[in-house]
This record gives sequence, structure tokens and C-alpha cells, in this order.
Amino acid sequence: MFIQTESTPNPATLKFLPGKPVSDRGIVDFASPEAAGGSLLAERLFAVDGVVGVMFGEDFISVTKGGGEWQHLKPSLLGAIMDFYLSGAPVFRGDAGVSEDGEAIEDDEVIQQIRELIDTRVRPAVAQDGGDIIFDRFDAGSGTVFLQMRGACSGCPSSTLTLKSGIENLLRHYVPEVNGVEQVL
Repeated sequence: MFIQTESTPNPATLKFLPGKPVSDRGIVDFASPEAAGGSLLAERLFAVDGVVGVMFGEDFISVTKGGGEWQHLKPSLLGAIMDFYLSGAPVFRGDAGVSEDGEAIEDDEVIQQIRELIDTRVRPAVAQDGGDIIFDRFDAGSGTVFLQMRGACSGCPSSTLTLKSGIENLLRHYVPEVNGVEQVL
């Protein structure tokens, strides 16, 4: 088994491409070892000293480190991923680890437009960098869209630029009710 790695715009996050399906549930983010209980693979990755975040995409795994150097962490992470796939175990246990993507879409037309733009134009682009951006809410009074940054996007030095120059401009262009975009921490 050959596992490729790619750097991301966030120097604390590395993207692993195992060449096999990872998540059949969309983007799933594990922000802590306690949250990883729904996935044996996530548990194995959090067992590597220095790992503070794990995110699964359809065909990739993003790992965020809290300290240490990638040259020391990478071999342990590659080993954990390889051992997991060789075991034949399922990535998820039962219904645990389901992403927020399964939430019901609200009936409001403006929110549906915002969600559709994020899902079709923003999320595929940031997934290439090992991250994800999730719609949190829309404040119609101020015209502000609140988004959650996950994976490589969370804590990325260029995330503010992505939010303000990229996503905000896109949403304001297509949805006149949008006046701004803010990150939910």
C-alpha cells in the first residue's frame, strides 16, 4: 500500500491520501481524541503523540499537529494508516462520527442559496487543501454568514484571506442579502 502526502496551506496540517475510500459520510471532523470514539482510524491517529486534530474526506485524511516536526510524526502516522487499512476494519463504528452535512436544510431561500454555493463552489476547493468549511448560520438582520473552518482550514494563516476575499466576495455576488462572512470559533 502506498500512501501519498501533501502539504496544505496550514503548516500545522498534513494531508494523507491512502488511495482507498476514507469517509462515505462526507467530511467528518474530530477535534479531540474524545470525539474520535466513533472511528478506530481516528483513535489510532490521535494515539500518535502530538496529534491534535483529524479530519476525514471522501479520499483523504487531514492530520493537525500541536507540536513536534512532521519529519518525526509522519512515519508514525503513515504506519497507523497502513495498519488500519490492512486490518480491514470499518472506518466508522455504527452511527458515530456523522458529519454535520446530514442536518436538514432550512426552508429559507437565502439560506438554501448560501448552502448551495458553499457546497458546490467552496467546499470542493478547500477539500483539495485538506480542509472544510461548514455553514453555521445566517443573521438576516446584519446580513452576516457564519462559517466553521475545519481540518487544514482551522488555524490556517490564510483562512482570513480565504473568508474575506474569496468566500465573502462569492456570496455577496450571488446573494445580495449577504453583507459579510465571519468565522465561528
